[in-house]
Order: sequence, then C-alpha cells, then structure tokens
Amino acid sequence: MVMDVDDDASVQAGVSAVIERHGRLDAVVACAGWGLAGAAEHTPIDRAKAQIETNFWGAVRVAQAAMPALRSSGNGRLVLMSSIGGVIGIPFQAFYSASKFALEGYAESLAYEVEPFGLKVTLVQPGNFRTGFTDAREDVAVRSDDPYATAANRAVSKMADDEQRGDDPSQVAEVVAKVLHARRPPRRVSVGRADERVGLLARRLLPWRLFERAARSSLGV
Repeated sequence: MVMDVDDDASVQAGVSAVIERHGRLDAVVACAGWGLAGAAEHTPIDRAKAQIETNFWGAVRVAQAAMPALRSSGNGRLVLMSSIGGVIGIPFQAFYSASKFALEGYAESLAYEVEPFGLKVTLVQPGNFRTGFTDAREDVAVRSDDPYATAANRAVSKMADDEQRGDDPSQVAEVVAKVLHARRPPRRVSVGRADERVGLLARRLLPWRLFERAARSSLGV
C-alpha cells in the first residue's frame, strides 16, 4: 500500500484500507520524513513549510486517522519517529529540528489525553544511521557571497559523513519492535552511538554555555 502523509485523503484511505482488510488496528509507527539543509535565514518559507508539513503534520495526520481504531483496541501503540535533533538543535538544519521539536511536544501532550484509553505513545529518537536519508536531503541554494556558506558547507558535510558512517538502521527497527511489545513502553527512547546519545543527558545537566561549547565541534560549527 502507498500512503502520502502530506495528503489528508491518502492518509484516510490508507488507514481505512488496513482496518477493512484486517478488522482492527493495534499499532502505528509514523516515520515518514526528509531533511532540509541550509542557513535558516536563507531558507525559503515555502521549503520550510514543506519540511514541517511532512515531518510534523504528516505524523499528526496519521495519528488522528488511526486514533479511533487504536483507542478501540484497548491497548494501542503509537510510535512517532523523532530524532536526537528533536532535542538538540542541528545548525543549518533548523527546520528539520523545528519539525522534530514540534513532534516531541505534540506526543507528550497527546500521551496525557489518550492514556485513559490504554493507548501508549512513544517517541523514538535515533542518532545517525546509514539510510537513504542523506542522499534525499534537500539543500538550500548557497550564493558565492553568502556569509554562511563556509560554515554551512562544513556543518552539512560533517553531518552527512556521520550519517554514512552510522550504524545499521536495523537497530532502530529492533528498538521499535521492543516498544510495540513492551507492557509499559517508555515515553522516549534514544538509539544510536553512545557519543551521540550522551548529548541528551549533557543538555539536561550542563549549564547552557558549557553544553553549547562542548557540542560545537560534534555539530561541525
């Protein structure tokens, strides 16, 4: 089946088809997304909107369409694919991070609402993995006189290199499977290399200036 998460009718048709075929819906993993790289100042608003349309509103569409069936199951599972970049802002990928930050807030709020119906919501936060995400990333055009050009190229190249040297994405699938079968699934679970995941803890514990100073080199800035 094909579902376009940017399209209301496509999402409704996809969810309806699953229920019609199987008679129920117990779990949904919303993981459609893509990346947009470039200086925030020079990112066209229409491309920024397109980024958030898929990464955030696409997940919301799927969740809303699936919610009645997930509630009816009495033990539904909704897994939303966030990112470490949904907790730690990524320079020159501001609107990717914005879409994932939004997803984090939406999922946390939603979880309170659906808990009485036995529906559990989990955010999975991957680090860098070897997938088609890198090649599919859309780059904002950079002018030769762009004051951000050097820093943007360095940061995006560093990110792409980290992704291509990342772990096998089957690790993410394994984490998702554990969440779906867990009696008490966590609200959030990160997956990836330890040096990436430690940033989540450091962000909570370190003073902001110290955290940013430590994070700059790992983020290519």
